[in-house]
Amino acid sequence: MPKQRKKSDLPTKTCACCGLPFTWRKKWEKVWDEVKYCSDRCRRAKAKP
Repeated sequence: MPKQRKKSDLPTKTCACCGLPFTWRKKWEKVWDEVKYCSDRCRRAKAKP
């Protein structure tokens, strides 16, 4: 049985657009170092002046 992690033990980052904290997700496992935004909405908003 695989070892489970608590949500509080997962790494967190601060969104570059909105400034809110967000936690690690399984789909970001391989690119976690490159993730800067918490959502697609924030990622799209960064391009607008």
